[in-house]
Amino acid sequence: MSATNANLLRGTLELVILKSLSLGARHGYGISEWIEAATGGEFLIEEGTLYPALHRLEKRGLVAALWGLSEKNRKAKYYELTPIGTKELAKETRSWQKHAEAVARALGQQAPASQ
Repeated sequence: MSATNANLLRGTLELVILKSLSLGARHGYGISEWIEAATGGEFLIEEGTLYPALHRLEKRGLVAALWGLSEKNRKAKYYELTPIGTKELAKETRSWQKHAEAVARALGQQAPASQ
């Protein structure tokens, strides 16, 4: 991943995590796999980045953690979106889309003709 993509991801990681959990509870590895697949491999999330973000989201009450069994029948911590997290996802999605549209408009501008 390029440095530019890494900086962009730092600003949007929590939003992407919330989106992944809106589709169902997942353990950490499942979240990182979903993000990689959903972004076409553009974002590869390391444990050292993912788990601090999950803990921040949990502390804010946006996700809840529960213990369960993984696909390999091992004990795993699963994360799920809370009702507050669902509202935050909707709010932040609108905000991010508005921001992205504004940046796209700016990037599409042509320099004015010389006078």
